[in-house]
Amino acid sequence: MLATVAIINYRTGGLTVDCLASLEPEIARFEETIHVRVVDNDSGDDSPDQIEQAIAERSWGDWCSLVRLPKNGGFAYGNNEAIRPFVDSGDPPRYVWLLNPDTVVRPNALVELVRFLDAHPDVGIAGSRLEDPDGTPQRSAFRFPGVLSEFEAGTRLGPITKLLRRFAIAPPVPVGDEPQPADWMAGASLLVRREVFDQVGYMDEAYFMYFEEVAFCRETMRAGFERWYVPKSRVVHLVGQASGISGKVTKRMPTYWFDSRRRYFLTQLGTLRATLADAAWLTGFGLWRLRRRFQRKDDHDPQHLLADSFRHSVFRRGWRVSA
Repeated sequence: MLATVAIINYRTGGLTVDCLASLEPEIARFEETIHVRVVDNDSGDDSPDQIEQAIAERSWGDWCSLVRLPKNGGFAYGNNEAIRPFVDSGDPPRYVWLLNPDTVVRPNALVELVRFLDAHPDVGIAGSRLEDPDGTPQRSAFRFPGVLSEFEAGTRLGPITKLLRRFAIAPPVPVGDEPQPADWMAGASLLVRREVFDQVGYMDEAYFMYFEEVAFCRETMRAGFERWYVPKSRVVHLVGQASGISGKVTKRMPTYWFDSRRRYFLTQLGTLRATLADAAWLTGFGLWRLRRRFQRKDDHDPQHLLADSFRHSVFRRGWRVSA
């Protein structure tokens, strides 16, 4: 088997059907077997029925199946449930494609990812260029977060940003179509070599949503695999349509976002650096809030972000993290 494609549905029936429709011609480009496994994270609505009906009516059953899970265990849980039966089978796939339901695959998106990994055996994960429907590229390739990146993100001050630009989590979108190494890529479209799961294991299900792909890429790095951004693989990402969180949202951030962030820093960087990262973010963001008020700048931050950041920090929650 060439690849298993994992798509998680949680009340995104229409989006998932559109994603599957865009996959149909892409799968037809390959002679080797590709199977798409859609898992429903206990949506509690009619979206799994909608997907199941589309699979039957459009004759997608030869390459696509739907599994209904007993609970909504989050992004890592859903992906693991989708791919584990294939990876642990007697005929495992060479690759696993983690694909969001709120995506539309451009022609040759999978072809380019497979071609790149076939040619670069030291690369464990290849990520697509994510873009808006009009083709505007989104930031998809990132640096690992750390103490200095948290301070830079919090302060939002030109001289600080310039001084710490090589630590910024989200660098500018690379120009051109040449592949670029990256620390981690957005989990909306990641092709993962099967051997990564053999050596690293599956994604950490203690993350409900967010930071799980960052942690997975960091574990992949520790296992000796490179991670690369492949812009010739283009995938439309309708940001926030599946999660309800986008870069423009100003509503309050959910608790699971803070819990995931805290887990990442404690498990991946250790107690000391997690403490310093929280201190850097709280100090920088606190300074930004003061400056915003004095300079009367528009407020586009999520509601209660400073208070919630402290409430969920190691200072308030302690230095332990659940298994």
